[in-house]
Amino acid sequence: MPMKVLVTGGAGFIGSHLVDALLDDGLDVVVLDDLESGYREHVDARAELRIGSVADEAAVRDAVQGCEVVFHQAAHKAVLRSVEHPLVTDTANTHGTLTVLKAALDGGVRRVVHASSSSVYGGAAPLPTREDAPMRPRSPYAVSKLAAEEYCRVFADLYGLETVALRYFNVYGPRQRPDATYAAVVPLFIDALLNGRDPEVHGDGLQSRDFTFVSDVVAANRAAAHASGPTCAGRAYNVAGGRSWTVLDVLGVLGELLGVDPHPRFVASRAGDVRHSRADPDAAAADLGFRAAVGLDEGLRATVGWLRTLS
Repeated sequence: MPMKVLVTGGAGFIGSHLVDALLDDGLDVVVLDDLESGYREHVDARAELRIGSVADEAAVRDAVQGCEVVFHQAAHKAVLRSVEHPLVTDTANTHGTLTVLKAALDGGVRRVVHASSSSVYGGAAPLPTREDAPMRPRSPYAVSKLAAEEYCRVFADLYGLETVALRYFNVYGPRQRPDATYAAVVPLFIDALLNGRDPEVHGDGLQSRDFTFVSDVVAANRAAAHASGPTCAGRAYNVAGGRSWTVLDVLGVLGELLGVDPHPRFVASRAGDVRHSRADPDAAAADLGFRAAVGLDEGLRATVGWLRTLS
């Protein structure tokens, strides 16, 4: 029989890509998603979709039955949303992660791969940032992600449940929608340029990010599921390419891809945003055997192609 796995948040942007890859690997995939920000149509029909929240203990316990690995992707992901609604963010991200870990432990799961975030560093760490850099989270979202990481570490140390936390850096790609309430910068830029609007840039546009294509994040999750337990259990790893671009750099590349001359409209900076981020990717390469493979031009081209299908 094929190995059974659970993907929480499997109807979302990253989760649905991960589900596709795991199904292609021949695995038996269960998806748990409340469909608040995910899309039923993004879930491959070969997967078993269960509608429910990761904060619902009964729903998680039912979904985890018989699973060997849990890929915990479900979260409230927007920094601005967490600033506006910190209690809701904490319930989903902190309590939700604890619920998943306890259900996994009780259900005999071998490993939980947890989706964390570069936001835990808070922008104060030296660049490129190593995993042992000081943590200075600057938003309720970042605090919730750091708390969830600590729960993962404690469950590994205290209970022997293998956990691996992956700190994603600014993920983008197909299925990341521009019409979401707290949409990310890449789909917003593409949508504006495709429709002849001036893209909105928060701050001066010189803030920099280590942009990571979604297929690389999927590859990191697959690697984390199979890496040596004594090496990686209880640890956290950066998932990024180790190179950064300014927001205006990204806008320039998109202008070239679309054959337009962008005219950005500058607005106020957003609360909780960090100024610069760039990962040191060496630990993931050494322990997980993972390195990002998709360059910015290639990734943006694929994202533009998908967004064109929505127009």
